[in-house]
Amino acid sequence: MCGIIGYVGPRNAETVVIDGLRRMEYRGYDSAGIAVLSDGVLSARKKAGKLINLETELEVEPLPSAQLAIGHTRWATHGAPNDVNAHPHLSSNGRIALVHNGIIENFAELRAEAESRGAVFRSETDTEVAAQLLGLEVADGTELGDAMRAICRRLEGAFTLVAIDAAEPDRIVAARRNSPLVVGVGEGEMFVASDVAAFIEFTREAVEMGQDEVVEVTRDGFRVTDFAGHEVQGKPYHVDWDLSAAEKGGYDWFMRKEIYEQPKAVQDTLLGRYNAKRELTLDEIRIADSDLKRVDKIIVVACGTAFYAGLVAKYAIEHWCRIPCEVEIASEFRYRDPIVTPNTLLVTISQSGETADTLMAVRHAREQGAKVVAICNTNGATIPRESDAVIYTHAGPEIGVASTKGFTTQIAAAYLLGLYLAQVRGTKFGDEVAAVMAELESMPAKIQQVLDNTGQIHALAQRLRDTKSVLFLGRHVGYPVALEGALKLKEIAYLHAEGFPAGELKHGPIALVEQDMPIFVVVPPRGRDQLHDKVISNIQEVRARGAHTIVLVEEGDTTVEPYADEIVYLPKASTLLQPLLATVPLQIFACQVATLLGHDVDQPRNLAKSVTVE
Repeated sequence: MCGIIGYVGPRNAETVVIDGLRRMEYRGYDSAGIAVLSDGVLSARKKAGKLINLETELEVEPLPSAQLAIGHTRWATHGAPNDVNAHPHLSSNGRIALVHNGIIENFAELRAEAESRGAVFRSETDTEVAAQLLGLEVADGTELGDAMRAICRRLEGAFTLVAIDAAEPDRIVAARRNSPLVVGVGEGEMFVASDVAAFIEFTREAVEMGQDEVVEVTRDGFRVTDFAGHEVQGKPYHVDWDLSAAEKGGYDWFMRKEIYEQPKAVQDTLLGRYNAKRELTLDEIRIADSDLKRVDKIIVVACGTAFYAGLVAKYAIEHWCRIPCEVEIASEFRYRDPIVTPNTLLVTISQSGETADTLMAVRHAREQGAKVVAICNTNGATIPRESDAVIYTHAGPEIGVASTKGFTTQIAAAYLLGLYLAQVRGTKFGDEVAAVMAELESMPAKIQQVLDNTGQIHALAQRLRDTKSVLFLGRHVGYPVALEGALKLKEIAYLHAEGFPAGELKHGPIALVEQDMPIFVVVPPRGRDQLHDKVISNIQEVRARGAHTIVLVEEGDTTVEPYADEIVYLPKASTLLQPLLATVPLQIFACQVATLLGHDVDQPRNLAKSVTVE
């Protein structure tokens, strides 16, 4: 949530910042603002609503030309989403402009202190506390970098702060704790941002910011310190995608584009996973084989779509590795006093690598001595940095708020982890691992087959666009697919949708079934005959009560024909790998229904791409 960008350099700073904010719109927001520093004077404009509202304001009331600016898209926490509460916030003395992502938990006592020192507050936000405290510090003669370090030592919570001082016309100072911040390094220009997408048009050279660090940037370079003022070394890295990867490329929505990118995204997740001995390898493994052999329990923690990827991971890991595997909602994990020991392996799944609840779970597990493996799409994010091992999904930027290629690549990465553990622990022979990998490597082409035949799903969306409720059923790995299908419809079409284990129907959910209610059913491949036949029975149960059944089944399986109103055929795959295929039609259906209903598919109401506060 929230998008932050700062720029100093020879270009028109307003243009750079507004364009950067536009590329971060996918993060979710309800207001936007910008501040520029020109001839020693700070000027700011900010508006509630979408970025176009701010751009209209800038046309009516232009800002002075400047080569230094900061900008922000806000997702409201403290205070309503209105013009006054939008960022940037200025200090009472006009010296400081500041933007903020996160929550300052002790803002009330700090606000009282600032007011006692003469600060006059204009907003309801916790953010303004930081702006006012900085203003008081620099008024006392403290330079901006030292002032930032001083107030950061006093702030409690999660935050990224970016500030400029009217008295320092060539400097931006930024700080981070538990919230994303990256530095962009150009030639004679510098950037700070929540996301490399904000500056990818100008540079692909970036520097990771560590926990509790402050960076000071000028057009000629940067300096990183900890909150105590000790210099530290940032970690440079090269962004391996360019601006075109963050543009729609002819699609109406980023989400639709990302659905169609899944064959390549899954292929990229699987690339380069063998060493010279044809052994499976992962991106960054800092866990000894001896430690992995001692693991007696695996806990997967994640939120939302990533949680459903974790449910698929559980089936694969337990089957291949014979290790008990639990899957936890990250926000619940550390509050229930979980049993975590040095022999526990925690697996985190997070597209952004900044999900606050998941990050807190990582820290809690490490305090108990557990090892942590991160599955993540964002190079250099906080969660992989604080983990013992990383599997990057290499999916490229995912701009649509509703995750699509993020989900399928997380599943692919989870399969890689399961096979790697089976290889290390000896629960599968090398030829068995190779056989599963061979099937995995065939999946991108099969996903493409699904994408080449979307006419049926589009027609189905047209017919069902006015439905009020949709159910999704599945068993085994089909159950998390059902959950994800329902979530997508809720997220972007705003329809009531529920996913259930098909075997639970008679324990309550079947009471929801009404005449003509659409029910999607994921049927397992016939290789699992008992489970396959039980799902066929479930289809008969809901059809007998008037449901309109849409059945996803492998091609060649004619046993469902008497009981299905519509059949969506999937390429053949083993049971464990079927989610990579069965998920795709459900993504397309949700995207098309939302489009037909006139919703903003990429930026659904009330949602943010990455939840970076608890």
